Amino acid sequence: MAISYEALGSEEGMERLRRGEVDFAASDILPDKDIQDQLAIEALPAVVGAVVPAYHIQGLTRDLRFTPELLAGIFLGRITKRNDPLIKAINPGVNLPAADIVVFHRSDGSGTTYVLSEYLSKTNPAWREAMGTGSTLHWPSGSSGKAAKGNDGVADALTHTAYSIGYLEFIYALRNELAYGAIKNAAGKYVRPDIDSVTAAAKGAPAENFRVSIVDAPGREAYPISSFTWLLFSSKMPDGVKRERLAAFLDWAFSSGQREVGALGYTALPEDLAGQERGALARFRTKR
Repeated sequence: MAISYEALGSEEGMERLRRGEVDFAASDILPDKDIQDQLAIEALPAVVGAVVPAYHIQGLTRDLRFTPELLAGIFLGRITKRNDPLIKAINPGVNLPAADIVVFHRSDGSGTTYVLSEYLSKTNPAWREAMGTGSTLHWPSGSSGKAAKGNDGVADALTHTAYSIGYLEFIYALRNELAYGAIKNAAGKYVRPDIDSVTAAAKGAPAENFRVSIVDAPGREAYPISSFTWLLFSSKMPDGVKRERLAAFLDWAFSSGQREVGALGYTALPEDLAGQERGALARFRTKR
């Protein structure tokens, strides 16, 4: 039995699962607890990933640093010049042009948008009041009004637009050779995303609770815009070959499949959490 997977935004994937058009979905957004219970949706973290602020500025000799205040100001359209005093203050010695910032955001319902907005809502009052958290947002007009569909669309827009900035999954920045910055975390340290910093964010997640956020996780080495990607499926799937094959695939994903995720730009789950999930799958196999 073959597994067919289509790359869509988290919002569309969850909607197709709700309509019964797919057997499982992947999402950076957890459904509301009431909806999850009502629809009998199981949600198990599969990998640990990151969202990065990626940018296109030629001639830079070192990576930029970002704070929550700076990121919120840029994506709210309140910081519009590359040489803004706030940018220069936390990036001393970097030669920044006096050019307009071109900001890109997602046009589709996106877990990437959700994770970024959750982070900024937790760390910046101006963002929390103006935008809040969501998979789709009412973006301000002007410099923050340029939209692109999917991580691929944002990556392509950044590649072809000078002085631009956007947000996307870490793996897309790597694949497209885009520059991305270090972000000041809860411990006050500027941290770039990599296997170690994303793993550090996930280590504090309680293994007994699959409904957990690792955005703005504590820890000096933790990358602050880290998130689980959950696999979602219906616990009411009828008995038969399909249910057994899905369980077998998920069991592989939470065991030996974890060794494959690094090559894809993700980080493996903490072993205690993966073990809890294998136990949940055993119950899925036997539950009638």
